[in-house]
Amino acid sequence: MGTICDLQCYVSSAATGQAISQLVYADVSRLEKRYSRYLTDSYLAHINRAAAAGGEIAVDTETAGLLDYAATCYAQSDGLFDITSGVLRRAWRFDSGKLPEQSVIDSLLETVGWQKLHWQAPLLSFPLPGLEIDLGGVVKEYAADRAAVICQEAGVGHGFVNLGGDIRIIGPHPDGRPWIIGIQHPRDKQLVLQNLELHRGGMASSGDYERCMIIDGVRYGHIINPKTGWPVKHLASVSVVGDFCLIAGSATTIAMLKEQQGPAWLAELGLPYVCMDAAGNICQHPA
Repeated sequence: MGTICDLQCYVSSAATGQAISQLVYADVSRLEKRYSRYLTDSYLAHINRAAAAGGEIAVDTETAGLLDYAATCYAQSDGLFDITSGVLRRAWRFDSGKLPEQSVIDSLLETVGWQKLHWQAPLLSFPLPGLEIDLGGVVKEYAADRAAVICQEAGVGHGFVNLGGDIRIIGPHPDGRPWIIGIQHPRDKQLVLQNLELHRGGMASSGDYERCMIIDGVRYGHIINPKTGWPVKHLASVSVVGDFCLIAGSATTIAMLKEQQGPAWLAELGLPYVCMDAAGNICQHPA
């Protein structure tokens, strides 16, 4: 997953804990190998080879579920959550210290747009050559939810899964106390922006601090608007709590993409959140 992953749970013995952790590790590794955009032999790479040629491919049930969810997010975000926008990372090299040419962005935008492909389960078709999909915005959160279920099915009732800040609660402490989850301050990794107490559900965070560059005093983060090809600027971080990590994760990304309207959109959905804008103002719901 390219990040620090953590499983904490109460078990009857060290041997039981080891066996359960191996089950979780195996499934998370399976998902990484299937959907990583960095592996040339992943299932996602296989899909994108068909996409590059303007072809089509019949996908399996698990992938179909992820595509259905991505389609729902696209619709509910007014086209801002778009799994075809991963191509824009070719323009944004955050280790270069240079802004991309607008002409490069414009060229890539021609191959961005969920509406440019055709999805009717199980068939995924790419009428326009050069399209590709990136499931990075849903797979890690989906993996966290699956890991929690694996633990529960193995008899674990208390613990949590943390995949690089994407968290799913298995259950509270045995005495009913919640897990206290600290949200990293987006401008100082040594500080905690706020602590959240969680008994159940999932939590995810997103921000402009994970991969970014600062040029002439302006911060450019890795969350890119698929309509403009440029990074969002209004919110520095958003953390959302939901019934599932997958829901929380997609909601954080959509809120970042909605810029000034993000917090109100989350509140309208009834999702608890904590956010900080680029000016350092903090808001949360419920207050």
